[in-house]
Amino acid sequence: MKQTLTLFLLLIGIASFAQTKIATTDAWKHIGDSVLIQDQVYSVKVLDNGMTMLNLGGNFPNHLLVVMIPAKLNALFPGKPDDVNGNIITITGKLINYNGKPEIIVSNQLQIEFIPLVKDSKGKRPTGG
Repeated sequence: MKQTLTLFLLLIGIASFAQTKIATTDAWKHIGDSVLIQDQVYSVKVLDNGMTMLNLGGNFPNHLLVVMIPAKLNALFPGKPDDVNGNIITITGKLINYNGKPEIIVSNQLQIEFIPLVKDSKGKRPTGG
């Protein structure tokens, strides 16, 4: 009986850390859920207090999701925060509603991965076509 209870509690614990992969456009449907989202950073804003806001799904104020990175975690950026503008990121965390927009607050470096842009030999991003 103890082994069954231990196994049950272990499985519940593992399930509570599971991330549901969703599209940025579906963030509103998952407020309160722990999710995984991969999308392009459309705009970056560094506030006076050092906090960084990454807007996904569109430029501010038409963005679909905000990723808030506290100043103490700015070392996560590969270079300056503005350098990730246009890059793809993978973010995991709990979605909250902040000022009418879905938001994920980054609390540790394991929540965010920056995927570098592929550039041509002249350092430019390739254009479609």
